[in-house]
Amino acid sequence: MKLQNDLILRAAKGEDIERYPVWLMRQAGRILPEYRAVRESVSGFKELVETPALAAEVTIQPVDILGVDAAIIFSDILVVPEAMNVPYQMIEKRGPWFEHTIRSEEEAKRLEFDFDIEDRLGYVLEAIKLTVKQLDGRVPVIGFAGAPWTILCYMVEGHGSKTFSEARKLLYTNPTLAHQLLQHVTDVTIAYLKAQVKAGASMIQVFDSWAGILGTEQYATFSLPYLSQIASAIEDVPVTLFSKGAITSIPALAKLDCNTIGLDWNMDVAAMRALVGNSKTLQGNLDPCALYGSHQSIELETIKMLNSFGNNQRHIVNLGHGVYPDVDPEKVKTFIKTVKSYETK
Repeated sequence: MKLQNDLILRAAKGEDIERYPVWLMRQAGRILPEYRAVRESVSGFKELVETPALAAEVTIQPVDILGVDAAIIFSDILVVPEAMNVPYQMIEKRGPWFEHTIRSEEEAKRLEFDFDIEDRLGYVLEAIKLTVKQLDGRVPVIGFAGAPWTILCYMVEGHGSKTFSEARKLLYTNPTLAHQLLQHVTDVTIAYLKAQVKAGASMIQVFDSWAGILGTEQYATFSLPYLSQIASAIEDVPVTLFSKGAITSIPALAKLDCNTIGLDWNMDVAAMRALVGNSKTLQGNLDPCALYGSHQSIELETIKMLNSFGNNQRHIVNLGHGVYPDVDPEKVKTFIKTVKSYETK
């Protein structure tokens, strides 16, 4: 199917673009009343994720309502550990919770990793197929997964945390087990992402949401090798690696076989470009809180960010993290309209 708007793919590949493409992490849901209406029609978040028709509907909403240049499939990074027999619950206003954690060789025996992706994660693949069909080439669909380190954090900790001390403790007390777990997650993730591409995803993003809690040496040991495997395995579509908080590891990330490096809002664009060079596209990185400002201040902050790109076309515009749920959608539209009206030289 020929895409009517392939800006984001061209930007990722370093091809000529007439303007910077723009989308938002967590754009599918959260801020939109239309999403909340769909969400209230089901028993919970997981039912929405696991119902392909509804997942496709909320994936397409921000394309229709906000005018973004890509749709990211509505799902969750924790579908991977669940497929591996480590199920989770999504508790309202508290986040994910796992009844069983993996902190020992004995507990690791519950893991399943040699299974058919279509059998256990077919609902995500079906949602991608439906989304692609319903978009009918308007914009590309982005598929995604969590990075192995971030997935390990949840499997070991059992819930969200500011420090993930149990997961980090494992790296010191049983690094052999940590590497075994990371490799199992990596193998499943590669198969899962390949299946997403086969289902119709035109681009892949890997979210290492907890990269920033590791030191540079630990990140090089327990995250980068597994990200490298994933990036090298996905050959048919552009790959974005978003390692939140891993400022000191950006040069190492840039050496991996990916197209785009995601930046959080604490990363200076010009400094990151100097570290990365011109062989990669950068994605980001407006502070999500900037969208709480007035329409005028949002426009000014957005233009300031765009100016920092230095006319380099290898940029995809996004926030430095997911959009916050209480942001006014009209403010998001101001952000998007400002990007679309900005002239690249």
